[in-house]
Amino acid sequence: NTPNMSRSAYVAHVDSKNCVACGKCVEYCPAGAVKLGQKLCTKHGEIKYPKHELPDALCWGKDKWDEDYRDKNRINCYDTGTAPCKANCPAHIAVQGYLKLAHEGKYKEALKLIKKDNPLPAICGRICNKKCEDACTRGIIDEPVSIDEVKRFVSELDLNKETRVVPKVVIPSGCRDHFDEKIAIIGAGPAGLSCAYYLAEKGYFPVVFEKNKFPGGMLTYGIPSYKLEKDVIYAEVDVLKEMGVEFRYGVEVGKDITIDELRKEGFTGFYIAIGCQGGRYPGIINEKANGCITAVKFLHDVSINRNLTLDGDVVIIGGGNVAIDAARTSTRLTKGKVKMFSLETRDIMPASDDEINEALDENVDINCGWGPKEVKTDDNNNVTSIVLKKCIRVYDENHKFAPVYDENDIREVPCKNIIFSIGQSIEWNNLLKGTNVKFNRNGTPIADKLTYQTDERDIFVGGDVYTGPSFAINAIAQGKEGAISLHRFVQINSSLTIGRNRRDFISLNKDDLNILEYDKTPRTKIHLNENIDYKHSFKDARILMSEKEVQQETSRCLSCGASVVDENKCIGCGICTTKCEFDAIHLSRDLPEASNLVKSEDKFKVI
Repeated sequence: NTPNMSRSAYVAHVDSKNCVACGKCVEYCPAGAVKLGQKLCTKHGEIKYPKHELPDALCWGKDKWDEDYRDKNRINCYDTGTAPCKANCPAHIAVQGYLKLAHEGKYKEALKLIKKDNPLPAICGRICNKKCEDACTRGIIDEPVSIDEVKRFVSELDLNKETRVVPKVVIPSGCRDHFDEKIAIIGAGPAGLSCAYYLAEKGYFPVVFEKNKFPGGMLTYGIPSYKLEKDVIYAEVDVLKEMGVEFRYGVEVGKDITIDELRKEGFTGFYIAIGCQGGRYPGIINEKANGCITAVKFLHDVSINRNLTLDGDVVIIGGGNVAIDAARTSTRLTKGKVKMFSLETRDIMPASDDEINEALDENVDINCGWGPKEVKTDDNNNVTSIVLKKCIRVYDENHKFAPVYDENDIREVPCKNIIFSIGQSIEWNNLLKGTNVKFNRNGTPIADKLTYQTDERDIFVGGDVYTGPSFAINAIAQGKEGAISLHRFVQINSSLTIGRNRRDFISLNKDDLNILEYDKTPRTKIHLNENIDYKHSFKDARILMSEKEVQQETSRCLSCGASVVDENKCIGCGICTTKCEFDAIHLSRDLPEASNLVKSEDKFKVI
């Protein structure tokens, strides 16, 4: 038909005004013709994106092909980058998209879009570390868009049985109504729940084994209720149950039943997501005296016993978010003073600024640059004080953790309770006994970085058990990838890697933007419920945004990203148009001559 062989007469075009860079067209394009770019102009004008050479101009040599061509064809983003919110979110949620839908009052559609990449939005709307907001382009003008609060508003729908979003199961036409393969998920934390959700969405009925009485993992047993109330977790889990996910509580795999026994029951794939549920002690004198406890154990005990109290002053050793949680929880349980001591100086403390400010507001005394030296006790081995030594350096020249102390600069702090928040460990017990899974020096399992498959072919891992202590959204992202791997694994003759969406996104250069017009509405301030004593209550006192505030906040989005079609690679199939929910991509008949019939022998003359 044309010198360019079997070229389609139709070509896809993006309407940048409607496009929100959700990336669904990119994910589904079979030709790799659509990638994410940016809508905002640079200081040098609009970006001109490169186009692929057409066959009549292409000199096909070794430099044009390699064995990874199918994977490179799935590259999501141009080198110049796209919306920073999507690029920096570990789950790469279509932030720009759900902000627009929320702005239009389409809250259920916004929630559906979020859940394509994050099945626990109500949870994340309360406790996420907000990498999207840290990267938000709006932040270079005044303050970032309050993305997480908009997500929290939208996800309230999931807390009501009548309005929650339960996705439709999409399975190949060759199946009747579901896949028969049995998949076991061990651990009901964020990674395990995410994996179960996306497997159920694909048409499986996964079984989740959880040794505790309730689901959620560290969400339930590690995060205080004043940040994340348990009803929110259980409501999100109810969605999974409606999708056909089975939960078996009070079952510890490796103790109550083994992986080999599960194999005999017909399970063909396993996802290990047990988290880092153990605490660490610093290795000092009397560290396990009466009154000493790890932060992980302390927060777990509080989660199952609301009547727990502390007597006297409390000292928390550590400077991360878990240490902050332990300190703020302690202020609610004791009439004594609560003091934190971290190795790091204030500017390099691992805890987020928001967490630190909230702790200070609740009268936690934060002391920087001190490490534990010794615990002192009375004749009954009860804690009476802790001796601390000055830390003069935390990291070496290679930024490796290598603290140096001034052993002559010490201080003694009287207290009755000491909570150590200096790290977490994995409690494997006999879970992987008899398997070929290998481990790193820190106790985490060795697995492929893309597929999360271990040396035991049917065992995959994800979440904190793989990365070490991290954030819920990271575990959620890995859970989805784990579901993709398990789906491919249990289906015969499927590769775990070929043609797999790498989901590699690059943030645009915020230093090279020319932003002339934008909505000057200031960031919405979050208010607290005056009827709740937020400094002493375990209830979440934060008030949800109003619809008006959602409208105002979403109007602040600069709409940074947009999809870009390489017209030379487009095959005119139209799949992208069926996946776009924003009416932003259409086919047009740009090449009518491509519909002309040409004799084969005439085509060969051109070749």
